[in-house]
Amino acid sequence: MRLAEMFEWTSKKGVLEDSINWWNPGKTSQWQKDGIDLVMDKREGYYFYDMDGKQLMDVHLNGGTYNLGHRNPEIIATLKEALDDFDIGNHHFPAMTRAKLAKEMAKCTPDALNYTIFSSGGSEAIDAAIKCARYATKRKKIVSIQNGYHGHTGLAVSLGNERYSRPFLSEGDPDEFLHVPFNDIEAMEQALRFEEVAGVVIETVPATYGFPMPKRDYLNSVKRMCEKYGTLFVADEVQTGLMRTGKLWGIEHYGVEPDILVTSKGLSGGIYPIGATVVSKKAGNWMNEDGFAHISTFGGSELGCIVALKVLEISQRQEVRQNVDFVARYVRTGLEQIKQQYSDFFVGIRQLGVVMGLEFSHPKGAIYVMQSLYKNGVWAIYSMLDNRVLQFKPGLLLDKGYCDELLSRCEQSIKQAVKMVYNYS
Repeated sequence: MRLAEMFEWTSKKGVLEDSINWWNPGKTSQWQKDGIDLVMDKREGYYFYDMDGKQLMDVHLNGGTYNLGHRNPEIIATLKEALDDFDIGNHHFPAMTRAKLAKEMAKCTPDALNYTIFSSGGSEAIDAAIKCARYATKRKKIVSIQNGYHGHTGLAVSLGNERYSRPFLSEGDPDEFLHVPFNDIEAMEQALRFEEVAGVVIETVPATYGFPMPKRDYLNSVKRMCEKYGTLFVADEVQTGLMRTGKLWGIEHYGVEPDILVTSKGLSGGIYPIGATVVSKKAGNWMNEDGFAHISTFGGSELGCIVALKVLEISQRQEVRQNVDFVARYVRTGLEQIKQQYSDFFVGIRQLGVVMGLEFSHPKGAIYVMQSLYKNGVWAIYSMLDNRVLQFKPGLLLDKGYCDELLSRCEQSIKQAVKMVYNYS
């Protein structure tokens, strides 16, 4: 049976029923309550389609997974070619693909970083970062920010908001997992000063928290404190990496050299899952003592490495860097004009490159805007930990025509959301 035939007679109603019965009843039902009756079907470039044929402009990009668009032709061609000779490989043995990608990661990350530990996703990559920090310092405590988010696996989930850890009794020992307010230097120093902390894990721009921007010199100050108290600085670049900020890594804007850098999502090209934890020699020295101490069967899949190499190559092209700068400036200008029209409701734009959060005055304003955008053919999602802020993530390769259409639909949607707020709040 051809793959297309397997799903040919599937109805949207049937998919939703099967999702409630066999996949995730709570998530499926919640989207229906929110008015998002979406089941993804065809996708291409920066558009995708609902099973009913509704076209949506994608400015959520699944957290940056589709930086280079859905089904990017260069990436698909690379994977197809790779399938002639490669498969997942065997994680126990050296491989030309992993060696090549690890070498490229060392070349394109800050100078202090050396070894790359591969994983199947960002959360697993954060777990590896925590293990490396603990190994290097012989300490157990980890500091992260309040309302942060670093994934859902065993160690990573304890770093984030309790919404994701408490249902599974996975908040972690409060003496080992410390949470401090973002942009609060004094609170950070209080957590570090007893020289008991292995690592500080921070998203360069905390996405799920609603894209609050680091204050001037905040990240630099945290890094200096880490050096003072013998703690490793872990930069979570899962969403801010791979040219989304106008630089390959968001942390470059702040002149900080982390001891560990984590990336994933966009590294997959939206085609093949892969994550990477790039570590200093100190943090990765356990591999000289016992290289089998941490393993991942699908971490560094050879097909994934080949895809990631193409992603790195595309992302670092000069024309891509220039296009990100254009999109960031052009879309910001258009959004500012919309904000002036609805200044009582649309109150702020948080931005670093094409990492953007749109801030609204109503406590659930971003939910109303998301619903209006969806009706008008745009997909963006509210920040789960701050419903005032819409996660707005234009792609790296957008052209002016797409940006113009996007801004037109945004203006229409925010106008409609204002009416919804005043009618229902």
